[in-house]
Amino acid sequence: MTNPIKFDIKDLDFYYGDFHALKNINMAIESNKVTAFIGPSGCGKSTFLKTLNRMQDLVPGTRVDGLIRLDGEDIYQKNYNVNLLRKRVGMVFQHPNPFPKTIYDNIAYGPRTHGIKDRKELDRIVEESLKGAAVWEEVKDKLDRKATDLSGGQQQRICIARAIANDSDVLLMDEPTSALDPISTNKIEELVHDLKNKYTVIIVTHNMQQAGRISDKTAFFLTGEVVEFDDTEKIFSNPVDQRTNDYISGRFG
Repeated sequence: MTNPIKFDIKDLDFYYGDFHALKNINMAIESNKVTAFIGPSGCGKSTFLKTLNRMQDLVPGTRVDGLIRLDGEDIYQKNYNVNLLRKRVGMVFQHPNPFPKTIYDNIAYGPRTHGIKDRKELDRIVEESLKGAAVWEEVKDKLDRKATDLSGGQQQRICIARAIANDSDVLLMDEPTSALDPISTNKIEELVHDLKNKYTVIIVTHNMQQAGRISDKTAFFLTGEVVEFDDTEKIFSNPVDQRTNDYISGRFG
């Protein structure tokens, strides 16, 4: 079943100075599905992910050509509200990075920044976000403890809760389980599966088995290009491009 298009990317090129990092990317990412980006290190997966909420704007000397539309609106147009973009399109990084604050203040930080001061409303957002990230039952009695005191897997779910507390509708995840143990990885994978009911999830992973387990669509990147983008089942069972087949079968990467 085809869902509405969340991100529509046309003829995207991205440069670090003179280096042509992304080449002619064309992709339609569907709402409420999990889309995985796979490929060897340095192939452009994370760079592309960060163009989707303009994190790459923070890197000097970068340039974007082409078009990225979010719900039909060009996010690189002049006067586009980048703060609103990053509120809508949350980011979860490779290593858990909770603020050195209490669990409560980690989750309330974004809403407060966007003008919400009412304690009851903040309480509601904190509880709903922690429930949404499947960590509420583990932390509900210690919201005044520092988030940095939690285990790595719990910290990563706090970071997911912090992202969705901003009323995001897209979650970008850059190898969110690579620093975690197998049990925590399994919890995050189960969470991702549930999150797509409310969010569009885009995940970069080096773990092909993980992509196969949790994603609906998979894009295979190589040297800054998208070699193939299709249903995950098709990418893994019957890829069109020989390079995709070689990567998935372990011939390189």
